[in-house]
Amino acid sequence: MISDIDNLIKVQGADLRAEDLRKEIATLPVQVARIEKTLEAHKRKLEADQAVLAGNQKERRQLDGDVQMQQQKISKLRDQMLSAKTNEQYRAFQHEIEYCEQQIRKAEDRILELMLESESLEKNVKVAEGALKKEEQEVERQKAEARKRTEEDRRQLEELSEARKQLVAVIPKALMDTYVRLQKKYAGGGVIVADATDGRCSACQLELRPQLFQELRRGEKMLLCENCHRILHYNPPVDFDTAAGGPAAVDPREGTRVDMS
Repeated sequence: MISDIDNLIKVQGADLRAEDLRKEIATLPVQVARIEKTLEAHKRKLEADQAVLAGNQKERRQLDGDVQMQQQKISKLRDQMLSAKTNEQYRAFQHEIEYCEQQIRKAEDRILELMLESESLEKNVKVAEGALKKEEQEVERQKAEARKRTEEDRRQLEELSEARKQLVAVIPKALMDTYVRLQKKYAGGGVIVADATDGRCSACQLELRPQLFQELRRGEKMLLCENCHRILHYNPPVDFDTAAGGPAAVDPREGTRVDMS
């Protein structure tokens, strides 16, 4: 029975490790999706900044065109002033020229504002483009790492599955059935085979009755905790002094006796 329990503990270890691997495999795509979402948000921010910069440049080109058009209009008005026959016609041309010059000043003031704005916009866009390029590279690296990790996790799962099959094949059916039943009961966490070497169930911390503890030490049959009903395991430290026949000391880190000869 002791060797059967030992094999069952190995099955439990394989199951716990497999559960960790499955959780990691399920988590990795979520992590990748999260970093891709962050990257996409940064791309949209950059595109918005680029659109603002493009709008700034477009407005400046339009204003430059307006200035040129007004200058051309002023030139024509000055030519026409030379042919004015009355003072009223002359003043009308002057007013029109003054209006055009006023429009030019407005346009030039706005152009200056846009130029100042564009300096900051161009700087921000340039910095964002550089940061985004690095972020894209980092995201690709993390995605490649996630794919590699997933492949490794799946490989380990296959190995664990095969090792588990071999162990299950030599474990008595009644013991294995009890383990599977308890797995369903405690699905999602905790051990099924609990250590009780110190006379206490390591899972629920219930102190074992002396008679039950003595039966557990004999290792003749499967015993369950009277509180949580987990399978109990007794694994005393190895006494090397008795085994080797020489002086020994207790290693406080391991709770075992170590040969000092």
